[in-house]
Amino acid sequence: MDQLSNRSKIPDEIARRRTFAIISHPDAGKTTLTEKFLLFGGAIQLAGQVRAKGEARRTRSDFMQMEKDRGISVSASAMSFDFENFRFNLVDTPGHSDFSEDTYRTLTAVDAAIMVIDGAKGVESQTRKLFEVCRLRELPIFTFCNKMDRESRDVYDIIDEIQDTLAIDVTPVSWPIGVGQDFIGCYDLINDSLDLVDKANRNLSVASIKIDGLNDPELQKHVPKDFLKKLIEEVEMVKELLPKLDKKSILEGHLTPIWFGSAINSFGVKELMNGLGELAPEPQVQKASPREILPEENNVSGFVFKVQANMDPKHRDRVAFLRIASGHFKRGMKLTHVRTNKPMAISNPVMFLASDREIADEAWAGDIIGIPNHGQLRIGDTLTEGEDLKVSDIPSFAPELLKSCRAADPLKSKHLEKALMQFAEEGAAKVFKPNLGSGFIIGVIGSLQFDVLASRIKLEYGLPVRFEPSQFTSARWVSGTKNDLDKFLSENKQYMATDHDNDLVFLTRIQWDIDRIGRDYPQIHLSATKEMMS
Repeated sequence: MDQLSNRSKIPDEIARRRTFAIISHPDAGKTTLTEKFLLFGGAIQLAGQVRAKGEARRTRSDFMQMEKDRGISVSASAMSFDFENFRFNLVDTPGHSDFSEDTYRTLTAVDAAIMVIDGAKGVESQTRKLFEVCRLRELPIFTFCNKMDRESRDVYDIIDEIQDTLAIDVTPVSWPIGVGQDFIGCYDLINDSLDLVDKANRNLSVASIKIDGLNDPELQKHVPKDFLKKLIEEVEMVKELLPKLDKKSILEGHLTPIWFGSAINSFGVKELMNGLGELAPEPQVQKASPREILPEENNVSGFVFKVQANMDPKHRDRVAFLRIASGHFKRGMKLTHVRTNKPMAISNPVMFLASDREIADEAWAGDIIGIPNHGQLRIGDTLTEGEDLKVSDIPSFAPELLKSCRAADPLKSKHLEKALMQFAEEGAAKVFKPNLGSGFIIGVIGSLQFDVLASRIKLEYGLPVRFEPSQFTSARWVSGTKNDLDKFLSENKQYMATDHDNDLVFLTRIQWDIDRIGRDYPQIHLSATKEMMS
């Protein structure tokens, strides 16, 4: 850690970056919040709605047809925009649990996370899972309690539930006044101001009234008498009982500040954004081997955390999402692709505004750029200015559901192979080619992914496919010495396959298969995760 104590000053351009993801249970309002961020960041003129009727604008971050049909986000997209003095890089994550692996990898590329909670439902199962992932990565968490303008639970109950189920301290930054139909706004505990809802225009900013503490007569003008009495009691209790705002505790992941509001009515969103600017970390040190990467280093480095195929339906393209880990990147730079040790000229990097993209002439540590490529870049790849560094901690998980996949037209099996390999490189599914027999076995985390794959293969490649039940239920990556592997392979041919990287995979039917290998072949190692690095 000596290296860290002697660190040079971080350039201002890097220090003003805030790179974060939004996590939530489906339907808590994550996509709406993303939209409002873009609106306040001046990136879009009019915010869309997820369940838009007819010609009402669709949200910017959900651009795949299936996402529009179902009203859920299934692929993580990245968006960059300026707000006040900060540069925000927001990475959207799929809320649906069937896409948790994509979310996990996305969280390797951010420095903080916003957890969105529905005020009526509190902490739901998927929020809990995602929170655990954030905890593994020691990410600071910022909480936004949404939908306060609908009937919601008691605020204390919500705070208690967060503290109990997630084992993290909570400090309110704002406090709601009224609830549901009676929700009139929030009291800002940090700035001692009153933020009021603009009932007439949903997309207008709300009125913020500066006041001098809870005894200020100004309060009485804006807050009805019975509400005011309750507010004073509650705020005094909060100040007494709940932890104080402490930036160090937030950055260490022990304390989460909570804002209350309503994303659809733009209420509380600006306050949350200001809070992120003030309290969220600047770009952080990146774990890698043989050494950590510091953001302020002069040399540019970055890693691929997501590959998305066919973002532009008109062109069969693949875009690799690269988190810049250090330095000041300029368009046209030659970087070394560490896995293959080949130079790559990055001539057309793009910045994203959801489905809109513009050419990025430059980027700094903390930024996320897209590199259009034809399959050279995979998840987990590191790019550097020549140094042999590999960013660690980007895992791939064994699938929990397996089905065999065939093209409806047998003559199209070559086309199908190409399509499946693309999806495998994108991380959308695991593709296993069995050593015996024909066809492919597709592995996913949740059954919804099969629907998404079938619809994308048909839409993007014009190939109708059939998914059929498989005798296998899971897969394990195999490692060992050459002699041990050769013996193992020859005796277990019917269970063997290779993945899209040509790595060996053992297909299992029941837990007994795994236990048998452990017993009969003690030198062979079966793993349920694989580092996304070759």
